[in-house]
Amino acid sequence: MRVNFTVNGRQQEADDVWEGESLLYVLRERMGLPGSKNACEQGECGSCTVRLDGVPVCSCLVAAGQVQGREVVTVEGLADYAKHREDSHPGGACGSVCGGTSLQEARQWQAKGTDGQTGEGGELSPIQQAFIDAGAVQCGFCTPGLLVAADELLERNDSPSDADIREALSGNLCRCTGYEKILDAVRLAAARQEETV
Repeated sequence: MRVNFTVNGRQQEADDVWEGESLLYVLRERMGLPGSKNACEQGECGSCTVRLDGVPVCSCLVAAGQVQGREVVTVEGLADYAKHREDSHPGGACGSVCGGTSLQEARQWQAKGTDGQTGEGGELSPIQQAFIDAGAVQCGFCTPGLLVAADELLERNDSPSDADIREALSGNLCRCTGYEKILDAVRLAAARQEETV
């Protein structure tokens, strides 16, 4: 089957997709986007988390055919997506004000240059920069899924409590850390976001 969908603001087409093929496989092997990691293939670890129509999902559990006509944002597209969100909602997250980015708004953004394809060569999103600044990246295997989940949290809640952060990241496992640096990174991104409001 042929699947047409938007990935990081660009229309994409995957040909000869078999009905049991996962979105994760299509992203990594067919689209050349290795950011989402293949770890458990059971939706337990969160390393393959992407946003599907704005909602974090484990791409290993989503059949590729289910994304027909839909919007996918991977870790490679986070910076462009955050820039689009900032342009749409000046001051950062719109959280309680507007309830996040609407599906219509998500479909209207377009990645710039090659950044949304490779994730290289451009500015980082606020959450990506906060992970670096807080020392939350160790081996990096879980980092893409954590970044996508944290970005979605900060979009809908511009001032999350520790309980909110833990809940948003509860589907993501990290084997290197005790999670404190990861929590610090999300707190840092939220604080920086509040400073710009």
